Amino acid sequence: MKDRYKTVKNMASAEIVEKRSRFIASVKPVESEHEAVEFINELRKKYWDASHNVYAYIVEENGVMRYSDDGEPSGTAGMPVLDMLKKEGLTNTVVVVTRYFGGILLGTGGLVHTYSKSAKAGVLAANILEMILCRELSVICDYNMLGKIQNELHSWEFIQGETLYSDSVELSLYVPISDCAGLKERIVDISNGTVKIIEGSEIYKEKV
Repeated sequence: MKDRYKTVKNMASAEIVEKRSRFIASVKPVESEHEAVEFINELRKKYWDASHNVYAYIVEENGVMRYSDDGEPSGTAGMPVLDMLKKEGLTNTVVVVTRYFGGILLGTGGLVHTYSKSAKAGVLAANILEMILCRELSVICDYNMLGKIQNELHSWEFIQGETLYSDSVELSLYVPISDCAGLKERIVDISNGTVKIIEGSEIYKEKV
């Protein structure tokens, strides 16, 4: 599992017009190749009357990368979309660019540019985010130790979970795997071992 990866946050679409041809980019975050293929098939049904439904996707699972020109000249459509995904460092993302031909040929260079531009517009509409592989830590401390721990946390990257207040305070933290051991050691050190730390499972969390 990667420590970090980038994907898109939402399903979204964007449309551009180039020499009377309509290019509609539809983008979706996915977790598997099966999800990507399902989305492609949905778009093919939705835009059944389009001239082309070009696609590309990258899925972290098994490192899958695939694309299709769907009848456009070889290398002018699906590959530029895939190249855009790779350039942006995106994974677990599928893009379908639907074209309604407007009667004017764009040429090889024009197709490459327009498919890439359309796909990028769709990705931006879907919002790029970074996912971080974290381990959940439950930090249980007395109230008089809370301020000291919170001050220390300012020096670390983490995602704040729920905080529970009772006879003691329980902080739920999602800490990047690479920082987990160091943060635990530091909390034990500044609290002289009076703080209880419970390790939870590994989970990907959105960087905030």
